[in-house]
Amino acid sequence: MIELQADFVVAGGGISGVCAALAAARNGASVVLVQNRSVLGGNASSEIRMHIVGADAHGKKPGARETGLMEELRLEDAATNPQRSFSVWDLMLYDKVISEPGISLLLDTDLVGAEVVDGPPRRITAALAVRQSTEDTFRIRAKFFADCTGDGRLGSEAGADFTEGREAQSEFNEPLAQPSRDRQRLGSSMMFMARDHGRPMPFKAPAWVRKFGKEDFQGHRDIFSYEYGYWWFEWGGQLDTLKDDETIRRECLRIALGVWDYVKNSGDHPGSANYALDWVAPITGKRESRRFLGPVILTEHDIRNPEARPDAVAYGGWPMDLHPPGGVDANPESACTQHWFPHLFSIPYGAYHSRNVANLFFAGRNISATHVAFAATRVMATCGVGGQAVGTAAALLARSEKADCAEMDLSALRQQLSIDDCFLPGHRSGTGLAREATFVPATAAVVADGIARDLNPAWGPWADDAPHAWQAEGASGEILLQWPEPVAIFEIRLTFDTGLQRELILSGSTQATRKTLRAPQPECVRHYRLRLDGMVIAEVMDNIQRHRVHRLPEPTRARSLLIECLATHGGGPPRIYEVQVHPELV
Repeated sequence: MIELQADFVVAGGGISGVCAALAAARNGASVVLVQNRSVLGGNASSEIRMHIVGADAHGKKPGARETGLMEELRLEDAATNPQRSFSVWDLMLYDKVISEPGISLLLDTDLVGAEVVDGPPRRITAALAVRQSTEDTFRIRAKFFADCTGDGRLGSEAGADFTEGREAQSEFNEPLAQPSRDRQRLGSSMMFMARDHGRPMPFKAPAWVRKFGKEDFQGHRDIFSYEYGYWWFEWGGQLDTLKDDETIRRECLRIALGVWDYVKNSGDHPGSANYALDWVAPITGKRESRRFLGPVILTEHDIRNPEARPDAVAYGGWPMDLHPPGGVDANPESACTQHWFPHLFSIPYGAYHSRNVANLFFAGRNISATHVAFAATRVMATCGVGGQAVGTAAALLARSEKADCAEMDLSALRQQLSIDDCFLPGHRSGTGLAREATFVPATAAVVADGIARDLNPAWGPWADDAPHAWQAEGASGEILLQWPEPVAIFEIRLTFDTGLQRELILSGSTQATRKTLRAPQPECVRHYRLRLDGMVIAEVMDNIQRHRVHRLPEPTRARSLLIECLATHGGGPPRIYEVQVHPELV
């Protein structure tokens, strides 16, 4: 038994767990991240290889792309992984986590239990984990815990309230809900990748695979390319996606190889002749199992509401994307029905923590939502911004010595999230001393308006179409901030344009990749300098990130800050969305 102690334990190393751990550590918390696989990333990892989608709805809502940690990860991947390797993506996530001094990472480690005091209030005192490869057991004590496991293992061990399956219409008056409650849910999928070898490549299927014909591929079950297939390899929602997981995995493999057998050998797809399987997922990508219950349960009505919520700590924009539980066996029923809306929706803090376990957060597909609302919140970029919210909240609570998730000062949390470049509908970030400065040119004052992106009025009544970025007149330019008296400056944050109007995605699909740029984003300022009262305090030659933080060794008094934008990656005019200047660490 190895005893560990931290401010915050994150169970689950998918996208939400990685973001929760990074956010907490960067806000000063000590973190233990427990992941039961050898790699990070969950459904986006090299083991499953599902591309990350989110609020921009696969490019259908341009500009709504998630910022904060999600943007940081995507930008680095696009710039350093032009070959689209999911293993390189794994390594980048690993590097981010182990390079953060406050995080202790436990890979190949299963969360198996929780030590709990009944209270009131009920709370977790320690998480229990086992790493078989080293024959070690861990007891990890912490102030706060987050269940980002997807299946909800930590929360269920701790006795947190949860639900499963589909609610009845009568429960929340949701038009898209079922007439009566059942335990069915969305199923699981097993992806594959294939490669064109330039010569005929035969395929002989094992005897145990499923047999398919053209009539089996109706209702969004499209075979339009051969290199990356297919999200609609779905099955198992009619079973228990926890207890029947091994049965579902085996059937999904039968389906994946059976569809490939049809592609290669039916004669309906002659274009596949030179393609051969290059990889088949060893595990399924699971969509749904437990959903925890918080003080707020997100419903269809919340998803359809474009109003900005004062308790929002995250947002989404993916449609309510409902699938038949039987997956491929539900043919000819459509593989999915996407209930579209033009706006963005807010996700409140109360959907991210338990209503009966005082120090338990959750983030990912297991947040407090009905089945219908979950259909819009379950996609990974939305899970990631929720993870950043949870990690930030845990760090702020630990710092203030509060003991319960419900004690969170929401105004402080929302302000910190916006300072860290997280977008919250209708909320303006705190730009600190920049608000008090005069700008040369005066048009640059827009970088202190607290809105760090262009908005679209279709997103909600809180959105406008006014400019929120300063743009240089040529290939370079500068902004001068001046104060009437010297001010103490410790931290300077810059938010550049990185092309939020464009989809940014790592995908095995060539069709999806055509919409993105696998390189540093051309709008991004590559080379810039910062001067305080004329003295250079920072110069960056090869920036690829949207949000850059510069901290001085100690607060320095100055009357002016000059930001020199010397070049972008694409040669166009530099654009800055936000400048923050703070007298202390934020």
